[in-house]
Amino acid sequence: MQDSNGIPAGIEINETIDGVAVSGAVSRTRRKKSEKVEIKRSAPDPYIWGIYIMFLLISIIELFSASSTEVSSSNVYSPLIRHGIFLGLGFAIVIWIQNTHYIYMRRFAWIFAILSLILLVMASVAGVDINGAQRAISIAGMTIQPAEIVKLAVVLLLATILSKNQTPGGVTNRGVVMSAIVVMIFAALLWKNGLTNTILLMVVSLCMFLIGGIQFRKVACVLGLYGICASALLAAKYTDSSHEVAEFDSVQKTEMVGQTNDGGVLSGRGRAETHKGRISRFIHGVSPDDKMDDYNRQVILSKFAQANGGLMGQGPGNSRESARLPLAFSDYIYSIIVEDTGFIGGSFLLLLYLLLLARAGRLAYKCSRAFPAFLIMGCAVMIVFQALVHMAIVTGLFPVSGQPLPFISKGGTSVLVMSAAIGMMLSVSRYAVTSGNKKDIKAEGKELPEDMQAVNFSNYELKES
Repeated sequence: MQDSNGIPAGIEINETIDGVAVSGAVSRTRRKKSEKVEIKRSAPDPYIWGIYIMFLLISIIELFSASSTEVSSSNVYSPLIRHGIFLGLGFAIVIWIQNTHYIYMRRFAWIFAILSLILLVMASVAGVDINGAQRAISIAGMTIQPAEIVKLAVVLLLATILSKNQTPGGVTNRGVVMSAIVVMIFAALLWKNGLTNTILLMVVSLCMFLIGGIQFRKVACVLGLYGICASALLAAKYTDSSHEVAEFDSVQKTEMVGQTNDGGVLSGRGRAETHKGRISRFIHGVSPDDKMDDYNRQVILSKFAQANGGLMGQGPGNSRESARLPLAFSDYIYSIIVEDTGFIGGSFLLLLYLLLLARAGRLAYKCSRAFPAFLIMGCAVMIVFQALVHMAIVTGLFPVSGQPLPFISKGGTSVLVMSAAIGMMLSVSRYAVTSGNKKDIKAEGKELPEDMQAVNFSNYELKES
C-alpha cells in the first residue's frame, strides 16, 4: 500500500530534500554524503596585531628623532619617508601572509632556504662592504642583507624538519641530526657576515629544540657539535687574519663609520681582530673619567643618552645625543628611545617584546599539530631574542656589535623579514586549530598533507587523549 505521494505505508516522513519528501533514514544517509566538514576559522590574533601596530608607531616616532644626522636641509622628512615606505611594504606583507594558509609556507621551506643560502654565498664572495664586513648585496640600487633573510629561512626549515620528526618522546635522532647539520651549514657561511648573527642563529635553533621536547642529552650533543664547528671557524678565521694585525691597528679607529683614513671602505679582512678588540674593550669597560676616542665613542655617547633620559625622558624629538651618536637610527636606536621616553618608555618597549613571546607561547601550546606550533614559536623567539641582544648591546651587557632592533631600527631588509615573521604568526593564529574541538582537530587532519600530521605533544589535552 502507498499513499498519494508514493511513500510506502507505515514510514513516517520527517523532511523533504529539494522539494521531495523522504523518510528520516533516507534523509540522514543523503545528508551524510553531501555534508562537507569545515573548520571554524578564527580571526587573526588581535593581541599580536596590537603589539605589531605599537611597534610601527614607536618606529615612526623614534626613527625621526634618531635621524637628525641624516636630515637634509631640503627635506627634513626624507629619512621618515624612506622608512615609512618599508613599513608600508612590511604591512602589506603581513596582510598577505596572514591570509595565506601555513601549509604553503611548509611546502616552500626548502626552496626559501636554498635561495637564502645562495644570497648569503653571493654576499660573502662579492658583497658590499658595510662597517668593514661583506654582508650585503646591491641589486638595482637596493641593498639586501641576506643575514636577515637567513634567520627566517632557518626558522621555517627547522619547523619543517622538527615537526616531521616529532614523536611522543620529543624528536627522533634523524630530526635532531638533520636540524643540527642545517644550522651548522648556515652558521659556517654566516660567520663571515657577522659573529652576532651566527650566535643568534644557534641560540634560536637551541630554543626550538627545547620547545620540541628534545631530551637534554641530545641538546648537549648538539651543543658539542656547535662548539666544534665554532672552534674550527675561529681557528681558520684568526689564523687567516694573524698577518693583518698591523693593518687592523691602522684602520680600527674608524671602524664605526666603516671607512679608512683615506676614505676607502674597509675590507672584510681583519674582522677577527675587530672581534678581539671589541671583547677586550667590553671586559675592560668604560668609566666617566675615560677620554672619548674612536674606540669608545659609541659606548660612551649611548650611556650619555640613557642617563639623560632619566625616569620619564626628554620627550620624543628632544634627543640631545642623536646628533653625535654614530648609527643612532639603527644599531643604537634603543638608547635614543630611552633618552626620549626614559626608563618607563624603555621598559614598556621591552615588555611589548616579551608579551609577543608570551602570546606566541600560548597559541603554540593550544595548536593541535606540531608544525604550526614550531613555526609560531620559532618566529617569536627570533624576533624577541634579536631585540634582547640589541638592548643588551646598547646597555653594555654585551660587547659592541651591529644588531637592529626589530621593526624599530632603520633597515629595509630587517623590516620586511620581521614583517614576514609576524605574518606567519598571524597565519598560524588564523588557520591552525587551537580550540581543542575534536571535530575541528579531525577535520584539520583531513585538510593537511600526510607529512604535516604530527601531533603537538606539548598540548596536555592531546597527550591525555
